[in-house]
Amino acid sequence: MEHQQIMVKAVIARGGNSRGVYLLRSQLPADTALRDKIILAIFGSPDIREIDGLGGANVLTSKVAILGPPTRPDADIDYTFGQVSLNEAHVDYSGNCGNISAGVGPVGIHLGLIDKKEPFTSVRMHLTNFNRILRAEIPVTNDEVVIEGDYQIAGVPGTGARIELDFCDSAGAATGKILPTGNAKDTIKIDGIGDLDVSIIDAGNPIVFVKACSIGLKGTEAPDEIKNLPDKLSVLEKIRSVAAQRIGFVDDWRKATEDSPFIPFVVFLSEPQTYVSFTTKQVISADSIDIAARQMLEQNMHEAYAGTAAVCTGTAARIPGTLVNDLVSKSIYTTELIRIGNPSGVFPINTVVKSNGDDIRLIKASFGRTARIIMEGFVYVRRQKLNRYWNS
Repeated sequence: MEHQQIMVKAVIARGGNSRGVYLLRSQLPADTALRDKIILAIFGSPDIREIDGLGGANVLTSKVAILGPPTRPDADIDYTFGQVSLNEAHVDYSGNCGNISAGVGPVGIHLGLIDKKEPFTSVRMHLTNFNRILRAEIPVTNDEVVIEGDYQIAGVPGTGARIELDFCDSAGAATGKILPTGNAKDTIKIDGIGDLDVSIIDAGNPIVFVKACSIGLKGTEAPDEIKNLPDKLSVLEKIRSVAAQRIGFVDDWRKATEDSPFIPFVVFLSEPQTYVSFTTKQVISADSIDIAARQMLEQNMHEAYAGTAAVCTGTAARIPGTLVNDLVSKSIYTTELIRIGNPSGVFPINTVVKSNGDDIRLIKASFGRTARIIMEGFVYVRRQKLNRYWNS
């Protein structure tokens, strides 16, 4: 007798300020169309509430990580990231999530995919999306991953054990170059605005940066403010879309919202300013940050800041001539640390960039995250959702 639902092993974990469903590659079919149907059914997508699945009805909680044994000799685990759309029957594998990456080591150790070593387990994650190696240092004691600690990250209540990540191998991963256009600054034409200066940088994930003041924003807006400014949302999406065409992700910028909705990100910036945290309501003083940045993610403002966005912002800050370098506090020249003011607080990242003419290299892009496994078990998927693809 054929059961109405199938069972898929799953782990739900918070990585940084995101939450994801971590799945085993061995539990999923090789057929990518069927695999994505299963993933969409697991999340309850497409549905903006994701009421019939594990998704959290938010871009920060509608993320999947597929884990498996390494397919590269210099890696400890394979990791494929997918952004699960709330509105479309689509899983986007074009980018990565630095926060979800923080959960790969702990989940991989827990599932026995990675050998444990105390007091720290070094994990080389093969990000299959870009065929790059991401590195993590996971604290381990008494044969288990440490979760308790005094490290705090913006957008997550409480504290936890620090996980150190280094994304230096993610430079140019999506386009082949840190400066995809060859320029630290470009001028693009935006309908209704005209010429606009931007910087397009590829590190972590590709981002198009724009000065907040050039599009009538302050740079310290909260997510609920932007949500109520449809004209600004439209402008930001046009900027992102034109940049997507400029770096070859789409052949017509008008198609970018549909054909390349996840990357590039668009970030608007300002010099350091004092503002109030969206989540904690604490005052973030101008002297506690080096730049104010607001990231858009699928036409919504990120409530904190993506790890990959921090990598890209920190990289851009070190490259003379970029908009980020123009606006960032000059105190960064005496330290590796850059403090990014975001809606939830401060994202600190250490970056080192070396350049010799046009040869720009990202030497270091390290930052701290916390992670915690929330649930392990089986998720039930309605067989009917898989139509004719499922073969028992």
